[in-house]
Amino acid sequence: MKLKSLLLAACTIVSLQSAAAAQSVDQILTNGKIVTVDDHFSIAQALAIRGERIVAVGTDAEIDKLKSAATRVVDLKGRTVIPGLIDNHAHYMRAAEYWNREVRLDGVTEHKKALQLIAAKVRQSKPGEWIMTLGGWSEEQFTDEKRGFTKAELDEIAPANPVVLQLIYFRIYTNTTALKALGVDEKAPDPARGKFEKNAQGLPTGVFNGAGAVAWTLTKLGEVAATQMQANASALMHNLNSVGLTAYQEMGGRGFGPQHIAPFAALAKAGQLTMRVFYNYWQDPSSPADVDRVIANIANVKPFQGDDWFDNTGYGETVYFPLHDNLMVPSSNPSPEGLQLWHRIAQAVANQGLHLNVHAQHSGSIKAFLTEIEAIHKVRPIKGLRWTFSHLDQVDADDIARMKRLDMYGQIHSRPSIQGVLMLKIHGDKAYDMPPLRLIQDSGIPWGLGSDATAVTPVNPFYTLGWAVTGKMIGGTQVLRQTISREQALIAHTRSNSYFLFEESNLGSLIPGKYADLVVLDRDYLTVPADEIKDIKPIMTMVAGKVVYGGVP
Repeated sequence: MKLKSLLLAACTIVSLQSAAAAQSVDQILTNGKIVTVDDHFSIAQALAIRGERIVAVGTDAEIDKLKSAATRVVDLKGRTVIPGLIDNHAHYMRAAEYWNREVRLDGVTEHKKALQLIAAKVRQSKPGEWIMTLGGWSEEQFTDEKRGFTKAELDEIAPANPVVLQLIYFRIYTNTTALKALGVDEKAPDPARGKFEKNAQGLPTGVFNGAGAVAWTLTKLGEVAATQMQANASALMHNLNSVGLTAYQEMGGRGFGPQHIAPFAALAKAGQLTMRVFYNYWQDPSSPADVDRVIANIANVKPFQGDDWFDNTGYGETVYFPLHDNLMVPSSNPSPEGLQLWHRIAQAVANQGLHLNVHAQHSGSIKAFLTEIEAIHKVRPIKGLRWTFSHLDQVDADDIARMKRLDMYGQIHSRPSIQGVLMLKIHGDKAYDMPPLRLIQDSGIPWGLGSDATAVTPVNPFYTLGWAVTGKMIGGTQVLRQTISREQALIAHTRSNSYFLFEESNLGSLIPGKYADLVVLDRDYLTVPADEIKDIKPIMTMVAGKVVYGGVP
């Protein structure tokens, strides 16, 4: 990107003649590289903030005219500024439950380093306190030893603390203390859809396999007091701020309930949120009786009753849980009976005039759901409701054409950043085009980038951006063929994502009138070598004109 005319012929979006801009401003960020991500992807030198919003963007000289004696001036010293990053699909409310007990292995590329981090958490903990890693990593990201964790090595570093290390959604590694706490011995029956691995002597090895074993383990971790949940929610948001996130859309998950929303609602009421939280109404019906119950509940869903900090935006991502597909198996073939129940719920959502987010990964699921949505559209048109498919790993050109006719959107997620090698083992060469980022970008369909964190991907959005540009997973293995430019990736993680939140007039770009949600970077996103995008770190994150992380020295 060149600094020339982009130094704002257009970005004299500045409107310095307007009465509003003629007033003095509260803050000025100057002497920087402001990547506005406006419609022209303009680059400016400075911006001015009054209250919570940007009032002017332009050259240093233009913005300096708005300064008064009371204006706070931040010298960016040439640093790059981007809009606050928006995660269009994550599961942070549920993650906050045990956040104070977690050791995150996001981006850790050495097995020995992972063990060191777990050991450090043990040293910080009291005997008997749980030590957890609830996803966000894979064995394939380690460059020294591509393996999980043995009971013996976990016993050595945590002799008095139960350790539970969740591998995505299909395996748990534990130590002896955890086995005792969970009541798993040689006589323990396997959980439904899971297995407690045992050695030749019939004793538990500490490895639990299968989604059922993971789900069973998570139900045994104990309740968390409401005060701790709220403290965890605050700590989680500060962590998200530290990697440049300023807003996200919550997608619930199995076991998700009002107790997970409550801490964030309390912080919102107290004015203590440090990022903008938008959530979908989540249900996970698994039977015809569940479907009847959910349809009755949908009639009472009233989105958009909150504000620009905290709000419900619609329904989803699961419609009918038995059709919730999984890329760790080769394909999906939704049953006619399941699709009838899926249709009933989706029709109820349409009848209520709600936004719907639909989990769809396999080609079989995408095509079957499109057929149902097309039928629903004939009864109650969905255009304007921004119905969205999440993931779309195996979407093709015909699917996209059908989505465009329905005015549907796509949320694309960086799960290959840790799962790419696993996907190659299961799907072969076609996994290199899962998802087909270039096809999606060139199609013109509205779409955005997100994480699907915290269990199936890391939290850090720069890992997502780096994967989209290079096609490499954490640890360096090439897993994606259809990459996009760094400009396209940044648009997808900022301006494009504002539409999923119904906040496009407020968020996603650094232009006058929008909130001053922004991130100051330690290096230039637009010029750093592509392989270093994942290593970019914010030095300051601002939400609504307030610094929520770091600061410019």
